[in-house]
Amino acid sequence: MSLEEIFAKLKAQRKPEPAGAVEWLIVGLGNPGDKYAATRHNAGFLAVEHLARQEKLSIKKIKFKSLVCDTVLEGKRCMIMKPSTFMNNSGEAVGECARFYHIAPEHIIVIYDDINFAPGIMRIRKKGSDGGHNGMKSIIYHLNSNAFPRIRIGVGAKPHPDYDLVDWVLSKFSEKEFEALEPALDNACEAIRLIVKGEIDEAMNQFN
Repeated sequence: MSLEEIFAKLKAQRKPEPAGAVEWLIVGLGNPGDKYAATRHNAGFLAVEHLARQEKLSIKKIKFKSLVCDTVLEGKRCMIMKPSTFMNNSGEAVGECARFYHIAPEHIIVIYDDINFAPGIMRIRKKGSDGGHNGMKSIIYHLNSNAFPRIRIGVGAKPHPDYDLVDWVLSKFSEKEFEALEPALDNACEAIRLIVKGEIDEAMNQFN
């Protein structure tokens, strides 16, 4: 094989460069920094990082108070985002990006942790309340809308009612819990692709 043929083959294997307007914003919620890596509250970060690995991407460009990457999923230009604002102010990053690209709430997918489900369980909704989640509360405030699709990833309930909620969500998954979480991360990535294709009902049928 000639050098020209090798270069042509490598070029054909590359993902297409994003072009046109950004149509979708995909947001994983969490807290930045090594201190919070692999904690329950960072399930959203884990999901978009999993998606990035599958798509051979790096979420490392600094923009909109976040780490982001710009890519094409299912033929749609998408911005994948990990807010750097800390959880309680996630809406600042999401709102800024949505306004800049004129992205409607219906085209913003938010992935986040939910203590109401065990690790490995995932649920999808088209819209809804914040459910007591401070990151979601901030996003709803800054978008002035709750009409955006969300993917909730189970991280397990508190071990007993008196356990401090903040301590619980900032605790790390056990090895067994992390193993149980992996299928949910795979499912979340597949659900994201279906939603971007306009098939959220199919995603809900498959994974709810």
